[in-house]
Amino acid sequence: MCGRYSFATSREKVNKHFGLSIETELEKRYNIAPNQKAYVIMNDSPKELVQLKWGLVPHWMNKNGANSNLINARSEGISAKPSFRLPIRKKRCLVLADGFYEWKSYGRKKLPHRIVSKESQLMVFAGIWDEWQDKKTFTIITTTPNEEMKWLHDRMPVILPTLETQQKWLSDLPLKEALKLLKPMEDNTLRIYPVSDRLNKGEHDAADLWTEIKTPPTLFDS
Repeated sequence: MCGRYSFATSREKVNKHFGLSIETELEKRYNIAPNQKAYVIMNDSPKELVQLKWGLVPHWMNKNGANSNLINARSEGISAKPSFRLPIRKKRCLVLADGFYEWKSYGRKKLPHRIVSKESQLMVFAGIWDEWQDKKTFTIITTTPNEEMKWLHDRMPVILPTLETQQKWLSDLPLKEALKLLKPMEDNTLRIYPVSDRLNKGEHDAADLWTEIKTPPTLFDS
């Protein structure tokens, strides 16, 4: 599962990577939580950066659709799931990030950890979107963990590592070929470190969440 992530990258870096022409400064977000708006690039407008609500609402939902909160979509079997089978074929998007968070238990305490690229690169997640009552929403696709993530969590976002794979994801790539892109990040590409549990509060959204802290001692420490 991916339940929190961040995106505080400059527009210059985004413009250079994607060949865009964003003129206004981007909102810096250090603690993006479900149901909040975040930056994505949609397949039907690949030269635009837009903000959509994180938490997909399927187009076929009834009046209770506003309560839908599909923040993640498992890559396994995604093409057959009612909520995802149309978006995975026709409504793909790139979710822009520079890191994400997962929690690990130390005794009775659960501590968040930040996961970033060792090369300080953009971290572009594979996503899908849908539209319900004129409201567009998105979800992040997850997969099994790579070697670095296994000790921390049994899922991780699908990270599209190159501009080529990112462009393929937004293209009219046939379903069978698109599904081949939904795999774990290569090993030895990520840095993982513990951060403050202030992250647990969705309203706390500041750069101090990126500061590495010491893990608490456990009964097994000498």
